Amino acid sequence: RGEHQARQTEIRSDLIAWLEPEQAPAPLAAYLGHLESLRQEANRALWLGLFDYEIHAALYPDGAHYGRHLDRFRDDDARTLTAILYLNDDWTEADGGLLRFYPQGLEGPTVEVLPKRGTFVSFLSADYWHEVLPARRPRLALTGWFRRRK
Repeated sequence: RGEHQARQTEIRSDLIAWLEPEQAPAPLAAYLGHLESLRQEANRALWLGLFDYEIHAALYPDGAHYGRHLDRFRDDDARTLTAILYLNDDWTEADGGLLRFYPQGLEGPTVEVLPKRGTFVSFLSADYWHEVLPARRPRLALTGWFRRRK
């Protein structure tokens, strides 16, 4: 991050574009409205202290992947809840690009999620390892993080 940012394509080969909520076109603004409702409900039910949201569009070209990782930075614990919305029509397992999720830790069983249009995935950013398997055709997702104050 910042001046220490480095691009390591052996770990991550997707392309991202950060999105600014105040400049969002109508469909994105509607989605952000749903996320705001989720933020309020998560704070009410789970006491997470979420106060804002950062989001980007992630495009995985043919062959792109993202190695196993957590979504919270080692030196910044603001990211609390990850939210992903997949935007891919007619996606099949043969297209690759599945989200491999480790719900019981790295030694436990995995769950794979097909990145099919309309599929929504959310999890605690610091607690769950996950990776994106290599895509065999372009794959698109809106990925973001609800943050708490530092």
